[in-house]
Amino acid sequence: MTRVTVSREINAPAEHVFATIADIGSLPDKDPDVLRVEFVGTRRQGVGTRFREVRAMKRRELVTELEVTEYEPGERIRMVTDSHGTVWDTVYRVSPTRGGAAVSISMDARAHKLLPRLLNPLMKGMFRKGMQKHLESLQAYCERPRA
Repeated sequence: MTRVTVSREINAPAEHVFATIADIGSLPDKDPDVLRVEFVGTRRQGVGTRFREVRAMKRRELVTELEVTEYEPGERIRMVTDSHGTVWDTVYRVSPTRGGAAVSISMDARAHKLLPRLLNPLMKGMFRKGMQKHLESLQAYCERPRA
């Protein structure tokens, strides 16, 4: 298993940061690499929400179907997908701080095929870089002035 964790302080109320993460439908507004979100089923938030994330990867589109498997309002969201021979298990945690919110993203990549088992540990730095970029986008979105 490969695990990557990134964290960042965001100068915005923890409730706002959590609500921003939990609003899956507006993901393209918060992350420039996400082109669109397509919901699978009627749920839009909470456990059981399933969606396809269409992400720009170099000059191609990568479609990943995810499911929210844990949802603790104001604190934690877990999203899981089984893609390309790996179960990707990602947990967002938000906690209030004196100046705003501390956010961490932990991703476990559990490979169940040989090639990903070999490659995922080698790609750990690339995973970390992508997650840090995602947190930077989240921070910019949450810290922008609101009307």
